[in-house]
Amino acid sequence: MKEIIPAIVFVVSDSVGETAEFVVRAAASQFDQGQFEIRRVSYVDSLDTVAEVVACAYEAGGFIAYTLILPALRTGMRDEAKRVGVRAVDIMGPMMTAFEDVFDATPKLRPGLLHKLDDEYFRRVEAIEFAVKYDDGRDPRGLLRADVVLIGVSRTSKTPLSMYLAHKRVRVANVPLVPEVAPPPELFRLPVGRVIGLTIRADELNAIRRERLLTLGLRDGASYADRTRIRTELEYSQQVMRDIGCKIIDVSRRAVEEVASLILDHVKTLS
Repeated sequence: MKEIIPAIVFVVSDSVGETAEFVVRAAASQFDQGQFEIRRVSYVDSLDTVAEVVACAYEAGGFIAYTLILPALRTGMRDEAKRVGVRAVDIMGPMMTAFEDVFDATPKLRPGLLHKLDDEYFRRVEAIEFAVKYDDGRDPRGLLRADVVLIGVSRTSKTPLSMYLAHKRVRVANVPLVPEVAPPPELFRLPVGRVIGLTIRADELNAIRRERLLTLGLRDGASYADRTRIRTELEYSQQVMRDIGCKIIDVSRRAVEEVASLILDHVKTLS
């Protein structure tokens, strides 16, 4: 079997490099062929480092995506990449130029401003720590402190949604609903608006769970993916949601971002 050599994209930044990496990963997700390896080079502060990265990209047969704020570094990257013959994509430069040209604005030229340690940053960190601590019903006491509590059967995206919303500074706890386990009493003491039920079509849940079992190396015919068991779980969860009287969102065929947007819209109505 021929070994697959991953294509390498070098992400270069004079700050953390999260912005460039996010853009690269979003673009890479649109391609089915091959594998892509992303190598992040953060806190670049010299033309020597720029030259080293360009040389590495040339040797690897990859390309460079960069967010360099300082003009000298940005120009150095462009010129060196052109000289060596490496493709280099300037992610930040054209956008900054647009702000300068259209609004006659002057950039601060200080790397890392997006990630400065302000109140918003600390609220985001607190929300992420909260989501981890109160994930999967680990500690029911956290339900009373949450901005939003997600409930639903296994594999309805409760944890991914909790983490996504945490990055939006929303404190989220989630509780799995299982017929054999009574929901925590704290769940029924919450204002109805703070609880959101997640449901899904039985056939889609069956496919998701079967895939999950195969990933774990287990039989796809286990009770976890049994259709009768799934219908029982969904009926039970919907009954709990009706008892609470909470908002219910069907996550079938919906991306995490789409469901999160619906939840955020709901949260706005509570404030």
